[in-house]
Amino acid sequence: MSFALMLFAFGVPKAVHKKVVKEVEKTFDVEGVSFSPISVSEEVNQDLPAKITGENLYQVTVQNKPLGYAFVDQAPSKTAKFDYLVVFDTELIVVNSKVLVYREEYGGEIGSKRWLKQFLGKTGNDRVSSETNIDAIAGATISVRSMTKSMDNLLQTIGILQKKGNL
Repeated sequence: MSFALMLFAFGVPKAVHKKVVKEVEKTFDVEGVSFSPISVSEEVNQDLPAKITGENLYQVTVQNKPLGYAFVDQAPSKTAKFDYLVVFDTELIVVNSKVLVYREEYGGEIGSKRWLKQFLGKTGNDRVSSETNIDAIAGATISVRSMTKSMDNLLQTIGILQKKGNL
């Protein structure tokens, strides 16, 4: 776990890091996961809807055995940003998504498992949109649109990275 802590120390706040580790270990039903940052060249990053910084996309392993990938980022809400996590299996299929820290008075319903389960099973070949295939939530319109757009950008990015052989 200390190895994972070192990798996250420079890019993710400590409180968010703890939640990421806990959620990833719960997702894969293991303990002692390690996170190896994934980075891409500036040239590749120019074509990506979600920028990969070396501090937001990680390969997840336990005892050097690949489990999948974790993506940690922020998305805007009405006046602040919220932190979220997306966990992929080794085939880059979404197996979990979670709002880690929500900083607004309204719109926190996007953190519900019921709403987030709409993203499960999605891959880099899928598109998601709050206009067509993701449910709205009354009182959380801005957050729904933001999370859905962030997820769509991430899925497109995963698809591009797979096609280019980066993942």
